[in-house]
Amino acid sequence: MELLRFTTAGSVDDGKSTLIGRLLYDSKSIFEDQLDAVKRASVQKGSAHLNLALFTDGLRAEREQGITIDVAYRYFATPQRKFIIADTPGHIQYTRNMVTGASTANAAIVLIDARNGVIEQTHRHAFIASLLGIPHIIVCINKMDLMEYREDVYKSILYDFQSFANKVFPAQDMRFIPISALHGDNVVKPSLNMPWYADGTLLHHLETIPISQDHDLVHQRFPIQYVIRPESDEFHDYRGYAGQVAGGFFHPGDKIMVLPSRIESEIVSIDTLTGPLSEAHPPMSVALTLKDDVDLSRGDMIVGIDDVPAESYDIKAMICWMNPKPLQLHGKYALKHTTKDARCFVQDIDYVLNISTLEKVTQNKTVRMNDIACIQLRTTKPLFFDPYKINRITGSIILIDEASNETVAAGMIVLNS
Repeated sequence: MELLRFTTAGSVDDGKSTLIGRLLYDSKSIFEDQLDAVKRASVQKGSAHLNLALFTDGLRAEREQGITIDVAYRYFATPQRKFIIADTPGHIQYTRNMVTGASTANAAIVLIDARNGVIEQTHRHAFIASLLGIPHIIVCINKMDLMEYREDVYKSILYDFQSFANKVFPAQDMRFIPISALHGDNVVKPSLNMPWYADGTLLHHLETIPISQDHDLVHQRFPIQYVIRPESDEFHDYRGYAGQVAGGFFHPGDKIMVLPSRIESEIVSIDTLTGPLSEAHPPMSVALTLKDDVDLSRGDMIVGIDDVPAESYDIKAMICWMNPKPLQLHGKYALKHTTKDARCFVQDIDYVLNISTLEKVTQNKTVRMNDIACIQLRTTKPLFFDPYKINRITGSIILIDEASNETVAAGMIVLNS
């Protein structure tokens, strides 16, 4: 079955956790003990309804304040697909948590309170979804029950969001759904209160969104994670290069090049635990064997012979800073790119982005926690990369503080203009 990862985004009290709770509850994905615990907690809080948000708000502080603080992951499945949900916080001070939860998502659900319409935080979350290259955006106009399920309210918000979105991500797949997460309208079951809407429920869209083209299927990319050498009598001379396909299609007989040595060879077989394959594509994990004995190790990459990615010591990246200690200009950090480890220092900070106004701030370039900035890096080893907008795997990096070993930033590589 296909696996769809999706994240939620929206302002405080827009109903993100309630929506996820409703999705789990109405799709019969809640265990009885979980349901009993939430029923008891709802009674203790004096709620008139089953508090669906408690299915995802697991931290004590979240339940006390009625807000989402950390990323909550939930798993469920239908006969059509398996799903991983990342319920992310809406507060601006938890931008790093949202980036973490959305970094691997195929789709983003952007919630808008029908009473408030499109607000500043809506712009912020939509822009972050665009920045992270999430290919499918589902805009849910929630709390339609509080606006008497009026079609004119829905259409007004739709037009407002579209006018902003056309400037940020005009080419992305975007869908709009009027819902009431509290009462279940258009979440799993069609709403009887909104007969004017007939484009399918949220669950229907999640089950039918085409995600097979979300990966880079054009450029052959295979970062090596591990070299398999059994050294047994049965596999005495076996040498397999294991990893996850990051882009393109691989077949036995394909002419390839190994990086960084640029030695050319040919794929002999594509092996898995259950047997050989005739084809491998993202995001499959396989082991490749080559015709020639080549010195390859973790961090190297196998690519198409006529399709070599960019190579450089100098990297330009959009980063989300995740550490209380500000980014140090000319500071040194450890860097991870695919399976490759390197060290780098910050050459320059081009600008800090005001994600509320999309203004590029070039005067005060201090990068603090939850800030998004464009920086220039110089690495100790050449990186072989693609722009993030082309390949989200070979186009992403993380920065690590060498003293504390804490991940301090997540970055998306962009081409130097």
